[in-house]
Amino acid sequence: MECLRIGTRVCECLDGDITEQDTDAIVNAANNHLWMGAGVAGAIKRKGGQGVEEEAVRLGPVAVGDAVVTSAGLLRAGHVIHAACMGQDLRTDREAIRRATLQSLRRAEELKLRSISFPALGTGVGGFPTAECARIMLTEAAEFLKTAATMELIRFVLFGKESAAAFDTELRNIRERLASSGSPPSC
Repeated sequence: MECLRIGTRVCECLDGDITEQDTDAIVNAANNHLWMGAGVAGAIKRKGGQGVEEEAVRLGPVAVGDAVVTSAGLLRAGHVIHAACMGQDLRTDREAIRRATLQSLRRAEELKLRSISFPALGTGVGGFPTAECARIMLTEAAEFLKTAATMELIRFVLFGKESAAAFDTELRNIRERLASSGSPPSC
């Protein structure tokens, strides 16, 4: 597990099950109509209950790149943030992932949340390359933490060792870049 410290705030990566996280919110890799199919969305619906999807669908459709918040049903987290990183065609791109990441963080701050857990957006049914997703999402997270009002922890919960390794590698790269610019970012 890799981590990055920016001031008192932390960004970390781990291999695990996002539905088991006890952060204030977990993020769902959603389509813009907010119906929950397979992958992360399916796992959230199975463990959180059908009500999570029903609440989300009532808030849609939204623009690709936007994010909305629902309750978390039976999950440990208090909220589910549905990051619309793809359209109905289940395709995504770097800008949709970047915007969905940033909008999810903004929704969390609006609610004054202190912690959030993300999956690798768009890498499942969206087919987006994991290493590129890691660069986009971790860069947005690191930039966000520099000026965050309430956010203390941004956690990336990856499914499988390969995804976790890609995110760990990118987080190390960001930490090294920050260290070379004079910021001491170690955990």
